[in-house]
Amino acid sequence: MSYRTYQKRTAALAFAAALAGSAVLTAASAAQADVVDVNYQCKTPIGDKSAVSPIDIKGVKSGSSYKLTMSWQKGVSSSPVELGKGAMTPSAVIKVGGADSGTVAVSGAANAAAIPANTPIKISDLSGTYTPRKSGKVTFTAGVLTIKALGTTTTCTPSNNPGPSLTLDVTASGGSGSSTSGSSTSGSSTSGSSGSGSSGTGSGGTLPQTGPEDSVIALGTLGGTVLLAGAAGVLWLTRRHQAVRR
Repeated sequence: MSYRTYQKRTAALAFAAALAGSAVLTAASAAQADVVDVNYQCKTPIGDKSAVSPIDIKGVKSGSSYKLTMSWQKGVSSSPVELGKGAMTPSAVIKVGGADSGTVAVSGAANAAAIPANTPIKISDLSGTYTPRKSGKVTFTAGVLTIKALGTTTTCTPSNNPGPSLTLDVTASGGSGSSTSGSSTSGSSTSGSSGSGSSGTGSGGTLPQTGPEDSVIALGTLGGTVLLAGAAGVLWLTRRHQAVRR
């Protein structure tokens, strides 16, 4: 093998390693998640109450849609009487912003255990489906929470203008689209029951989760590993070629 041919192969290996690392890092930047403190002002049957809860929203791609899961790290509101098992059912909306607009309806299972009187009500994870109508960076922000229990309804509204808990870089089905209407949504319960939004649920296989920042770090680490592996291969070929020439 001539020295010129050797130089071309070495350069090609280095370029391939750089491309692989770049692709991994690009995938890592496609999603950003933050835990955001939301100050809820609640209208209850016995008066106004308030509570601050950190909110986390995760998105998992499923075909042309995303399954969104909204989680509360602290309880909100309370009841003057004990709520027995299955007596409380929560639902909420997630506000869509950025390249798209609208809301996503999310819902969840009723309380799995009794909630003592005058105790902050722990909300179970709520989930729903988002189908992009426009391509680009789309934000997801906590909206109004609704709690139904014992024939009453409590409505909790964010009062501190919270920032997005999740940002996704999405591609609309069939292109970027020109619609300015709300995004497709549907709520679903972890127990099998379901709510409804503005349109149907997407289909397809589940792809990797696009939620916590540690997934971004993991992808970045993988990209660095790919780059190091490529560099190591180039160094080995260089030494081998020098040994043959001697």
